[in-house]
Amino acid sequence: MTTPVRDLPLLLLGSASDPASERGVDCPGELPPASDPALVERAAAAKAALGDRVFVLGHHYQRDEVIRFADVTGDSFKLAQQAAARPEAPYVVFCGVHFMAESADILTAPHQQVILPDLGAGCSMADMATFDQVEECWDVLEDAGVADDVVPVTYMNSSADIKGFVGRHGGVVCTSSNAKRALDWAYAKGKKVLFLPDQHLGRNTAVLEMGFSLDDCVVYSPHRREGGLSHAQLRDAKMILWRGHCSVHGRFTRESVDDVRARVPGVNVLVHPECRHEVVTAADQIGSTEYIIKTIEAAEPGSSWAVGTELNLVRRLANAHPDKNVMFLDKTVCYCSTMNRIDLPHLVWSLESLARGEVENVIRVDEETAHYARKALDQMLALP
Repeated sequence: MTTPVRDLPLLLLGSASDPASERGVDCPGELPPASDPALVERAAAAKAALGDRVFVLGHHYQRDEVIRFADVTGDSFKLAQQAAARPEAPYVVFCGVHFMAESADILTAPHQQVILPDLGAGCSMADMATFDQVEECWDVLEDAGVADDVVPVTYMNSSADIKGFVGRHGGVVCTSSNAKRALDWAYAKGKKVLFLPDQHLGRNTAVLEMGFSLDDCVVYSPHRREGGLSHAQLRDAKMILWRGHCSVHGRFTRESVDDVRARVPGVNVLVHPECRHEVVTAADQIGSTEYIIKTIEAAEPGSSWAVGTELNLVRRLANAHPDKNVMFLDKTVCYCSTMNRIDLPHLVWSLESLARGEVENVIRVDEETAHYARKALDQMLALP
């Protein structure tokens, strides 16, 4: 059962595990070796044996060997919705990361069990905002006399604890495609927004889509006394950004954009809004994962595209569209290391365990947290 994380204990490698943490826990059972030539056949056989009892979800950033067994592919929220729309499947195997499986558990029926093939598949961004840290931040806002004016908004890429915190305080969840709508709703309720946990999505949406200035935004650091901000700064700010970021999208730089433009004449630069502000302002187009996919699909044959998002997806797009020149924005390749923990051996282990009647790695959010997290998710679904 996933419960609010009150502390972040330092665990020595291999000595212990924290099942409520996205930093990784022990994986029970014996995994087939990665070199096993029969892995594909074993996955197919186990999935066939389970039939309609299992529903496999594959996030866009998963490797191809896993995606091939997914019943549905998509971004995190779409996959959670798809799971909720399949109540006849008692087992939902989520090939993604921890916070995604939590969202699926929140949205699915009580009789359904959401399974994460490797409990170590977390999200560095989600890990950057813990329950205790955000509670402390709210205390700082209260001390500064601004908490009553603040509406919390959390990105989908956050833990159930943070979604629950936002739901308790009358806030909303957003995705990268509806962040502006969520912020419009929030500013209709209050004067300020606390945006969790990705500073780049919050800043890019506020400045590029809502007409704010960079000076309207301040960054709250959970590792500095009172967030590293004065009460005056908090009172003057319109957008209070959490100091968090995506370890993949955050690696792209303005130099990456300049370099690819110098190397590839006429290239179109297409990036995710989790990238740094200097990157998105230098790009030609900005959009969510689904937007990136649709843009490449609709692009003219022969056109060149440098894409700033996770490498598994970029490679899949390049292979699917050989009539277009699709490349990774940075010269140094970068997978999402935690997403890639869901590999074929772990998927085989999960499916074969289920086929034997053994349910491992169930993700379960506690009732109270799920209630308030669902409240914030429902508010997102109700956005105009």
